[in-house]
Amino acid sequence: MGTREPGVRHRVPDVLDRAWTALARRPPAIDALLYLGCAVYALTLALTDKHLGYRVWGAFASVGYTLALVHACWLLRTARAPRSRLRSRWTGVVTVGVVGMLAPLVTLLVRRESHGGDWTDVENLWSAQPEVWVIERSASTLLATGTPYLDIAGLDRAPHVHDYTPYGPIMAVFGLPRALLGGHPVADILTDARLMFILVAVGCVVASLRLLRVSSVPLRGAQLAAVFPLTALTSATAGPDLAIVGLIVLATALAATDRPIWSAIVCALVASAKLIAAPAVVVLAFVVAARRGARALARFTTVFVTASLVATVPVLVVNPRAFVEHVFLFPTGLGMVTSPAASPLPGHLIANTGTVGTVIAFVALAAAGLAMLVWLLRTPPRTADDAALRTAVGLAAFTMLTTATRFGYLVYVSVLLGAVLVFRSRAEAPLGAVEPGSETIGDRAPLTSS
Repeated sequence: MGTREPGVRHRVPDVLDRAWTALARRPPAIDALLYLGCAVYALTLALTDKHLGYRVWGAFASVGYTLALVHACWLLRTARAPRSRLRSRWTGVVTVGVVGMLAPLVTLLVRRESHGGDWTDVENLWSAQPEVWVIERSASTLLATGTPYLDIAGLDRAPHVHDYTPYGPIMAVFGLPRALLGGHPVADILTDARLMFILVAVGCVVASLRLLRVSSVPLRGAQLAAVFPLTALTSATAGPDLAIVGLIVLATALAATDRPIWSAIVCALVASAKLIAAPAVVVLAFVVAARRGARALARFTTVFVTASLVATVPVLVVNPRAFVEHVFLFPTGLGMVTSPAASPLPGHLIANTGTVGTVIAFVALAAAGLAMLVWLLRTPPRTADDAALRTAVGLAAFTMLTTATRFGYLVYVSVLLGAVLVFRSRAEAPLGAVEPGSETIGDRAPLTSS
């Protein structure tokens, strides 16, 4: 029996290695597994979730992912057939984009205008998640009072969670089109904050690809960043996190192409919209220092601080108490109303055990931050893909360990990991070179027609 133990011990890893190798040789097989998992997740939401928007997305997305799954299986069954546009693996991505992202978004936009559903606690009526109408309200409040934040302490009633705008002042910009141009059914649909978030996210991605001269996008990167359920669901029901992560990607591309001033300006804008972007600013400061030295880092820091003050101080001066209550106290669970961000992730679960648990959660978060800092000091990032990876790890740690968090924040991680694959594909080829096969429809899709 003793002579057989080594073989038994390694049997399972060997089987797993062989299975993974076999899958790696057949990319459509991995696509099929991915789309199967996504379809199950979407169908589960469609059948069980309490939020109307999530169920609508799940109904459409389960069909989109299933069609992509069928296509991937068809590719496997007909592997020896001649190449054609229909046989492109990008067909599955496009299918999910149209059926699982665009269709539910349009449905919810129209339904919101025809049936309402805003400013109620009944999730079954929401055609848009609260962050959409809260941000739109913040723009109207900004125009009327000079600050996007309601004075919670000055309300003539008990405060409600929807009274809060837990974002920086720049986030109100996304609601300005509706505040300025809304009022007509068509105008209200076209100025829905979700469309503004998507337009900014797409614009940032396109600009980043051009800055880094990415000639073609790896399919796997597009799957992670664009059609993964976290992104697809967010695009249809909410969207602010897509705009924020898009700006983070753009700031990363600017820093990695030696444009520290512009990177600092974008960092200031994104951090002044949502504080979750702070880890990205730290990572990009290390990128600038590693690539351009101490003087460039000083310029980056100076511009970042100056731009942040320009974006924040005018609002802070109008009502400092409201600013602190909305931006700092509420998101950390210390406001007059408890934040509803309470997904059962480690930090929240630990904090729920009591005062000691809360202290432990904050200590764990601080330890993770210290570990990230040591990693950055020992091996500073110099490239866009390395910076995106560090930011993804930092935001994953923050999402897992902070006391008030949501599963949805993991969209930052999935998008940034997709960006890592895209940026790494560029780094592996000479600058400006066209990779073999990039002008054919296969694992990659060309950015330009040629």
